Amino acid sequence: MALPLTGSVESGAAMVFAMTMAQVLGAVPVSRLGRRFNGVHYLRALIAVRTIALAAATVLVAAGAPFAYLVVAVVAAGAVNGAAYGYQRLLLNYLVEPGRLPRALGVAATLNEITFALSPVLASLLGAASPVWAMAVITALGVGPMLLMPRIPQARGIQAREAPRTRRRVPGEVLIWLFCAAAGGGAVAAVEVGAVSFALAFGLEPGWAFLFASVLCVGSIIGGVWVSLRNRMPEPWKVVSFLVASTAGSGMVLAGGHIALTLAGAAVMGFCLPFLGTFYSLVLDELAPPGRRAEMFAFLRTASSLGVIAISGLLALLGLQAALIGSTALLLTATCLCALHSVRPGTG
Repeated sequence: MALPLTGSVESGAAMVFAMTMAQVLGAVPVSRLGRRFNGVHYLRALIAVRTIALAAATVLVAAGAPFAYLVVAVVAAGAVNGAAYGYQRLLLNYLVEPGRLPRALGVAATLNEITFALSPVLASLLGAASPVWAMAVITALGVGPMLLMPRIPQARGIQAREAPRTRRRVPGEVLIWLFCAAAGGGAVAAVEVGAVSFALAFGLEPGWAFLFASVLCVGSIIGGVWVSLRNRMPEPWKVVSFLVASTAGSGMVLAGGHIALTLAGAAVMGFCLPFLGTFYSLVLDELAPPGRRAEMFAFLRTASSLGVIAISGLLALLGLQAALIGSTALLLTATCLCALHSVRPGTG
């Protein structure tokens, strides 16, 4: 989209960065605005804002408008993304019985990875023909949740009987899981954002970059299927073991030396993602004070995004090796925090 307007690939990266930062900054404030509204209605409003913003971006590209206008449009779309995720997750509590939530989250993780793997292919094929039409298709697909979401009259952020002054504070334990989510997001970013660098490091053409991200996605799909079949919330000691395995996988990627070792490490990390993501989502659901669940889920999405931003920044400023060291260090720290938490009395 940016290339025809500016002639620079870097401007496209700047646009993505602006959209991501808008998502991080807007996630919690926009989530809080919806506390007193019906969750379905508010989610539809958020998706409507995103759709209008993406449609505006499509028109601006077609009209050859100044690049700054395009940035404003994508920032508006990004500002509601985090909150939209939070409300989608909140509404899942009303659509699925508590005992089936792990399975639902496993299915969601699997579908998310399939979408992640196929979307760049679709965007590339359509974008090669016309960036405007590619954007139009993406905008149209994004309307789906607004049309498909059923009515849920009882889905409100704050129940009528709950006074804001009496809401419980967020437990400090939440910070541990948010940090773990950020570490996981950073580790994934090291592989996915650094895919081209991996390809070049092993003497491959840049086009082979898809191999590294695809292996991670395939591992995550397999892990998501397993989560769906088991339909259980992982026990704390299993969470520690998954973090240990993720750290080991990240260490394998860092060690490199042979492409098979790097791909194996990426596959291990991908396999652990759905287990950890399901646990983080369920444990925040339990810890969140009434009326603040959508906000907590938005925090979870924001934490993962911050991990991506941090490792992407290391990759851009200091190179692939620094990004891999940073992501492995974050995972190791998260593993230690989780292990210490699990051995505390009353937490096992």
